[in-house]
Amino acid sequence: MTISYFPKRLALLLLLLSVTLQLQAQDKLLTMEDAIINPALQPQNLRQLQWVAGTSDFTYVRADNGNQALVRGNATSTRQQDILTLEQLNAALTAVGAEKLSSFPTLYWRDGSNFVMDVQGKILAYDLTSGRARVTMTYAEEAEHKELDPTMQRLAYTKGNDLYLAAPGEKDIAITNEENEGIVHGQAAHRSEFGITKGTFWSPTGSKLAFYRMDQSMVTDYPLVDVAPLPAQLNNIKYPMAGGKSHHVTVGVYDVDSGKTIYLQTGEPAEQYLTNITWSPDEQHIYIAVLNRDQNHLKLNRYNAQTGAFERTLFEEKQEKYVEPEHGLYFVPGKPDQFVWVSERTGFDHLYLYNTSGKQLRQLTKGNWMVTDIHGFSKKGDELYYTSTAESPLERHIYAVSLRNGKSRRLSQGSGVHSAQLSPDARYILDNYSSRETPRKIQVLSTNGKVEQTLLTAENPLTKYNLGETTIFPIKVEDGTELYARMITPPNMDKSKKYPVVVYVYGGPHVQLVTNSWLGGANLWMHLMAQKGYIVFTLDSRGSGDRGLAFEQAVFRQLGTVEMQDQLRGVAYLKSLPYVDAGRLGVHGWSFGGFMTTSLMTRHPGVFKVGVAGGPVIDWKYYEVMYTERYMDSPEQNPQGYEDANLLNHVKNLQGKLLMIHGTVDDVVVWQHSLAFLKKAVDEGILLDYFVYPGHPHNVRGKDRVHLMRKVTQYFDDNL
Repeated sequence: MTISYFPKRLALLLLLLSVTLQLQAQDKLLTMEDAIINPALQPQNLRQLQWVAGTSDFTYVRADNGNQALVRGNATSTRQQDILTLEQLNAALTAVGAEKLSSFPTLYWRDGSNFVMDVQGKILAYDLTSGRARVTMTYAEEAEHKELDPTMQRLAYTKGNDLYLAAPGEKDIAITNEENEGIVHGQAAHRSEFGITKGTFWSPTGSKLAFYRMDQSMVTDYPLVDVAPLPAQLNNIKYPMAGGKSHHVTVGVYDVDSGKTIYLQTGEPAEQYLTNITWSPDEQHIYIAVLNRDQNHLKLNRYNAQTGAFERTLFEEKQEKYVEPEHGLYFVPGKPDQFVWVSERTGFDHLYLYNTSGKQLRQLTKGNWMVTDIHGFSKKGDELYYTSTAESPLERHIYAVSLRNGKSRRLSQGSGVHSAQLSPDARYILDNYSSRETPRKIQVLSTNGKVEQTLLTAENPLTKYNLGETTIFPIKVEDGTELYARMITPPNMDKSKKYPVVVYVYGGPHVQLVTNSWLGGANLWMHLMAQKGYIVFTLDSRGSGDRGLAFEQAVFRQLGTVEMQDQLRGVAYLKSLPYVDAGRLGVHGWSFGGFMTTSLMTRHPGVFKVGVAGGPVIDWKYYEVMYTERYMDSPEQNPQGYEDANLLNHVKNLQGKLLMIHGTVDDVVVWQHSLAFLKKAVDEGILLDYFVYPGHPHNVRGKDRVHLMRKVTQYFDDNL
């Protein structure tokens, strides 16, 4: 008995020790640095994962113990090999007079053995076969907005207000020579609305370059002040405010061989929006989705790329409220007279097949869900690959649709949010996805839906941390619409106790905060707050993104009204929970979320005890033309809507504690918004707290973001 007793006792002790160690291992608390800037707590990824041009091979950068290497694999083989170390790359770079790099730069593959890099003011090419690098071209130190042509033989860039071209063995060419400081070339126009991300557009072979010419001379100067030098320096920007003068945009076309530029005859009125610029495959035409200033009438126009002449309007789209084009034309391979167009005309973004005469051949997708991304066509051009919300508004999945009959099939596997990269031969897809339970998984899919291999299954980087429970659930509003909410509860929560709540809010167009992705779309600051004993709650109200036109347009001409109703529905749900302390509710948001936070604190005083509003819109008349007039019309057209949403009219109602935060050089929501609110509070005798970040634009990033979130957290700790 003695002999058998001790092994049993030892086994029990070992079991207890194991359980104790597991509990201790999961007992770590997040620091603010962990939550904001610790990369080790983000799910592992494959850095620079991309397809190699002209192949079904992929590459990514591996970093182990300080050693970096470029790894190459094939879609159908599990064999991978290091093809280039950072040490080898640096040896090749120093041999041509370049400096050593501390990490791999972004690589652009030209073919199976050659790539180019943009480093140290040079475009360098590297040949894997020879192991040698060469400088193909240099460009000005002040260069901005750089874009390589499709052949990677030329580089367009801007310097100041002008557009330049760099090419191998040639002196840089000034495509424009603008003396008027109010006119800029080659930069994104229309405040980067309408899906615009850049200002240059190379033709398919790189023989021509289309570019925006934006005349802002009629737009009022807006002062930003740099407080770093002594004395402070004035930096005037052009900021078109709602109801005011907007800039005038035209499109130039530069011919590389002739060196000549023509301008497209886009006509009048000058205050219109030229969006989604697309070249025809033969480079003879340019298509532009032209939108009127009221943003309720779109014309898809074709122009002659040689003469600039207007040729025809293929079709028009009209909406009572607004039309918002965000995609160019996707031409079908092998059929240069056919393209796919993305439109929200039926209430949801869907795909339509057209010919270049403007005839709709068929609607390819339909349903109460959104196409969110286009990845490309099959080699034969008989299928198109896209991502959509067809399974659920909380998820994104990859599909193929037949251009012949409009039948779709799902390719991605596993619930969650998927993103895709289509291979150059259109046979394979790199599928990178996550869900609440899956930190990250990267797979190679064939375009018939078969999983060829799994490249990465990331481990949970938070296993040692004691995190609260995250739940996602719907809340219905009065018309039956389901709104998705996310709630994070404190670790080891005792439901017999009462807990304070922090509501994190955005609520504006094009943003969705609650998804079936890692952590449910939450960030680690929210989990830090839960560890401190707060319940953290987020609701995607009507007006937010990827739920269709009716869902978004519910806020039309009355920003901040329907969204608040929905947020208050979320508050009612919270108050129904026995473990929520209804007297200790806080709210925090930035930008549109700052507007919502301030709205909730002033238009519904007493609901929230504490609010922290960052970079808030206060008066929509002070915000930019394109965004504001889309959702509010102009101040002249909708005076009552602007008056109701103007938070200066509600300062006097403020109850509880409000901290307002702003960056001093914010060029998105200008500093004047919160300063005007502060001035009105002084006039009304209302007390609030205020903090600025000198030298920061709209978002506070880098190490200063740790300071920002400490400030936000302390405010809730002290007052909630």
